[in-house]
Amino acid sequence: MSQPAHNPAAVPQPPVQAEAIRSALAQVAPHLLPQFDQDRAAATARARAETSATPLRVFAEAWAVEVAIARHPETAARLRELEAAAEEAADPPAALGIAAEISGIRRAAAVEAGLATGGGSSR
Repeated sequence: MSQPAHNPAAVPQPPVQAEAIRSALAQVAPHLLPQFDQDRAAATARARAETSATPLRVFAEAWAVEVAIARHPETAARLRELEAAAEEAADPPAALGIAAEISGIRRAAAVEAGLATGGGSSR
């Protein structure tokens, strides 16, 4: 399996198109390619069954966010830490704080991917 780029942030954010996303993912997080391919197959099957492009659009947007996160290794590592902490969180205020930070990371990645604007409310 190929290794991630030495400087993933140097890999440009791809357009929200499956092949462009897959190409960028191969450079910044090749370990995610099997899940990408599995998700794409599932989205294609849903799109055919529903006679709708919506499952493919949702798939491409979700993976564009994943690439935006993977392009920043420190952010990706922090997200993994937060997701692990969320599984262990028993204290509701702590869980809310973790969820808020995860949401902030994903929101920023969506903005970077061109899927949202940075004008969201801040508490």
